[in-house]
Order: sequence, then structure tokens, then C-alpha cells
Amino acid sequence: MTRLPVDERFAAALGRLGPFEDRPRLAVAVSGGSDSLALTLLADRWARSRGGSVLGLTVDHRLRPAAAEEAVQVARWLAMRGMDHETLVWDAPQRGHAAARRARYRLLEEAARRRGVLHLLLGHTRDDQAETVLMRLVRNSGVDGLAGMPAVREGFAIRYLRPLLGFGRAELREWLRDQGQDWIDDPSNEDPRYTRSRFRSVGTALAAEGLTAAGLAGTARRAGRARAALDHAVAEFAARAMVVAPEGWVGFDPRPLDGVPEEIAIRALSRAIGLVGGAEHPAALEGVERLFVAIRDRRLGAGRTLGGCRIVPARGGRIAVMREPGRVTDALPVRPGRHWWDRRFLVTLPEADGIGRPGLEIRAIGAAGPRLRKGGGPASSFPATVVATLPGLWCGDDLVGLPDLLAGAEDAGSFGECLVFRTVFTPVVPLAGAGFPVV
Repeated sequence: MTRLPVDERFAAALGRLGPFEDRPRLAVAVSGGSDSLALTLLADRWARSRGGSVLGLTVDHRLRPAAAEEAVQVARWLAMRGMDHETLVWDAPQRGHAAARRARYRLLEEAARRRGVLHLLLGHTRDDQAETVLMRLVRNSGVDGLAGMPAVREGFAIRYLRPLLGFGRAELREWLRDQGQDWIDDPSNEDPRYTRSRFRSVGTALAAEGLTAAGLAGTARRAGRARAALDHAVAEFAARAMVVAPEGWVGFDPRPLDGVPEEIAIRALSRAIGLVGGAEHPAALEGVERLFVAIRDRRLGAGRTLGGCRIVPARGGRIAVMREPGRVTDALPVRPGRHWWDRRFLVTLPEADGIGRPGLEIRAIGAAGPRLRKGGGPASSFPATVVATLPGLWCGDDLVGLPDLLAGAEDAGSFGECLVFRTVFTPVVPLAGAGFPVV
């Protein structure tokens, strides 16, 4: 059977990742390598045919001397094709591959939001998916790990899309040659100091024995279907059994955990911890399994800590999952507008006098919580741990702003004239959101 041209297959793949606007505006993370350049050109062709456009975003981590010139070259290539481009520079004292990866996604997301773009495309291919599955096999991953990278991931006010997971690197390079487009080979991709580089060389040897990238990607699709089914079951159970409070904590009766398969109960606990803790990665599975056994056997005692959360007995035999106060370290300099704080709350600061002046920060209410709870207002009805982990507006050691969740605290005046700002619990991990996408 004759395969469709790359352009047509790409259009079909991207279309399955919608919906998009009538005139789609897309951002593409483009390093100058063959995968990301092919993605950028294909996305530009797709968007232009629909009256839209593409913004190319290149991150210079300042980790290699040649990176700055490579970013300039990418900008030249895209300008020759009439495409918008921006270089994002990471210049931080914290160095290393993991830190650079976190910074890359933060810079990309901030740039896309600043430009009003809702969709950020990433150039991971079938080869990358195969390497991911292989690495997770070595780590004894379960279904979730073997499902590999999702084609769609929801970020804060942006969607990460991977439309090239069904494309091999070799065919994309052939397509680029047909377009007369050169690319840049990053030497770090072959550096054995990096885990993925080592697995890339191992994958080449395994392919000669029949364990191909296509086969490993097929494993990811099948594991993805199983993960999607489990996600659906967990979402249904969590919606019935767990309550998410607007102050950012979860309460539940432990008895329903006895009536569902252990896998569903453990996943629901993990999802609740991820929602409240706001961590970048899920809590360790072994820890969640031990927590489940303790709750099931009614041996939770005074409670446990896991994944940035405190899991403790509450009134009426219920269980409360709350953010661990000592783990809330996020401090954001402020200006009027919206801020995503601690990966949990969307804080909106008004255009009030003094907002934006030096020294103002959004930090946890912390030790000021007990004084607020004594006031008899809304704060007194929340667990003390919850109040301590809510955002406050600070100027040095002075609490000068409170979330509207605590606006009725009667002794707020003891902190001076407190500004009240809107606060919405907007966790990075939904309790019962969309399942794992399989496309």
C-alpha cells in the first residue's frame, strides 16, 4: 500500500490533536535540528493554508558556545520563509541537563502565553518515543511508563502537542532534503554522558535484532490504550468519592476505597496527592501503595507525608489531603495581572495603588495563619494546615494582601489595610480530568 505524502499525514495527525481556532496560531519549539525544523515547516504550511501562522521559539541554554550562533541561523532560515521567530535565553546560575530542561519548558510556555498562543508544538518523533519506552522498560515501569509521551499534554493556559510521534526521523530528514532545507546536528545527542544518548546507541543495536522503533512505538500505543481505560475508571471513582475544596485540599471517606480494585484506589490516591501537592512528577508509587494499605487497614495514625502533602485523619472518619506547609517555597515578585503560584493557584492582582512596587511578593501565609483563624471568619472553618499554605501578598515581613477565600477574616485588620485579591485553585494535575490521549 502506498503511503500518503508527509504533508498529508502531518495534516491528518495535527487535525486529530485539535480543536484549533479558525485562523490557528501555533508556536513551535525549534532548536535547528532536523526533527524540530521539519515540524516548523510542516506546521507553517498547515497553518497558512487555514489563514493562520506559526511562531518559532528557540531556547539558548548557554550550555554550549555554539548555541547562540545556532539560534541566529534558525532565525535566518525562518525569516527566509516569512516566519516569525524569537530566541529565548536562559542565563541562570543553576546549571545541568535537568535544570536546563525545566527552564526550557518554562521559557517556552511564558513566551507562548505572552504572544497569545494556545498551542505549543514539540518535535518528538517515533524514534524519541521508542527511546522513552526503552528507558522505562529498564526502570521496570508499569503501564503508565510504557505508554510513553502523550500526544497532547495540558499545561497552564497552553496545550503541548506532539504531532510527529508517528513519523520516523529518517523520513523527516528525507522530506527536508526535498524542501532544500539544511539542519543543525547537536553533538550532545551523541554524547554518552547523557542517558538518552546511550539508549539511542543501544536502540540501534536492538533494531538489528528486530526490536525496532516502530515496534516500541506500537508498545506505547497499546499501553496508552490501557492507561486511558484506567484513567477513565479513576476519574469516575474520584468524582464519586472525593471532594476538592476551593482552598486547595481534598477530602474523602476511606470506605469506598474498599469497594474498587486496588489499582483504581491507588491511582485515585496518587491523583489526589498530585492535585494538592502540585509536584512536577507523581509521588513514588511505592509510597502511594504503602499509604493505601495504611488507609485500608485503618492504620493511618496521626497521618503521613507524601508528594508534598500531608494525609491525615479528619472529622467524621474522613481523610484530608493537604499541602505540606514546609514544602511551599514559591515566592513570586508581583505586578498587576495573573500569576500561577505554587503550581496550584491562579492569583489575580488588581490595578491597585502600590501593586508592582519593589519588594512585593506572593508567598505562603505560613505562620500568620493562626492569627487569621482566631478571627472567626472563613479561615476558622479551614484546617490550620490549609490556611498556612494559601497565598498571601507580602512586603518584607508584612502581610499586606489576603486571598478572597479568607476575605471575611475578622482580625485581618491586625495586619493593617489588607488588599483582597482573587484566588482560584487551578492545579496542574486534575482529579478527574481527561484520560491519557491515544492518537
